[in-house]
Amino acid sequence: MRRSYMDYAMSVIVGRALPDIRDGLKPVHRRILFAMNELGMTPDKPYKKCARVVGEVLGKYHPHGDTAVYDALVRLA
Repeated sequence: MRRSYMDYAMSVIVGRALPDIRDGLKPVHRRILFAMNELGMTPDKPYKKCARVVGEVLGKYHPHGDTAVYDALVRLA
């Protein structure tokens, strides 16, 4: 039991909590940027509300609480 818990804990830390060495982004950040790209949100377009992005991410890519997505979105700004 102890060994399986440690294996799971390490996979969570490596897979979700630590930024990827290739681009410095966590999976939630990558999902946010992908959703913004899918929505056509580029610097030359008019702004869209934060709730639109969060709803898109929650609905398609990150089916957990919205707090994590809002927090990650604010940290990206």
